Amino acid sequence: MTELTGKIVLGPHRYGKAENRVVRIVRDTARHEIRDLNVSSCLRGDFDAAHLEGDQATVLPTDSQKQTIFSYAKEKGVAFIEDYGLALARHFVDDVDPVDSARIEIEEYAWERVVVDGAEHDHTWTRKIRGAHRRAHRAGHRRGPEGMGDRRTEGSRRPQVHGLGVRGLPHRPYTVLEPTEDRVMATSLVAQWRFTTTAVDWDADYAGIRATMLEVFATLQSKALQQTLFEMGRAVLEKYPFIAEIRLSAPNKHHFVYDLDRFGVENNNEVFHADDRPYGLIQASVLREDAPDAGIAWDPYTGAV
Repeated sequence: MTELTGKIVLGPHRYGKAENRVVRIVRDTARHEIRDLNVSSCLRGDFDAAHLEGDQATVLPTDSQKQTIFSYAKEKGVAFIEDYGLALARHFVDDVDPVDSARIEIEEYAWERVVVDGAEHDHTWTRKIRGAHRRAHRAGHRRGPEGMGDRRTEGSRRPQVHGLGVRGLPHRPYTVLEPTEDRVMATSLVAQWRFTTTAVDWDADYAGIRATMLEVFATLQSKALQQTLFEMGRAVLEKYPFIAEIRLSAPNKHHFVYDLDRFGVENNNEVFHADDRPYGLIQASVLREDAPDAGIAWDPYTGAV
């Protein structure tokens, strides 16, 4: 069995706010226009401290990204989703120092006007049938040695809980999230790992890896979800020397304290509203410095759609 002894280090990581459902009604004239969008942001940059130390001083909150996405729908307009996406990507790179590159993904859902007395109504629509064409767009902007560069693609496609504090968040113009020492952390973790050998007990090692991650999740007094992911990954690699790398993807499944004051009922972080979107999406990899090349292990499926 091949055992690796290299130093365990943080691998590539990224984060953002996924699936912001933005509906923009343009009411400048009597004939209104509608844009129905699903917008996701993804930022890369110098965020190592958040994973390694729980220090979020350089982390632009995913909530701030959400606020920017919604505000830019009015400030910059969404007449062309391509221009809107590029404006967002450029903002996150040009105006937020720790960010090296940003990608914006946009899906646009089609609506059609209701016909009344043979004429299209000025401000009433119905959603087009399921499976109809969806316009999709990816806008990217990065900081590089030769200055700034935009990357963009277009296309279409078919239709456990633990306490967490939020500390050290930078306050920027679109930041409304307040620091707290007591917030519900709920997620559905996707973890993938690669072995350096096939001489393993697949069932036993799978159960052991899962148990190791759950133990860290339950017992770590985390300052940030990023820190939790790194420590979960590190614990697995420390226990299993024949694992070269582990990749983790965790959405924030937000639970907001429900306002019961209006009923004269005290709610001391006991009753919550579970909101499924938009949500922060944190992704990271933890690997060994001497990990062998992955080869095709991480290649995405490329079969015909």
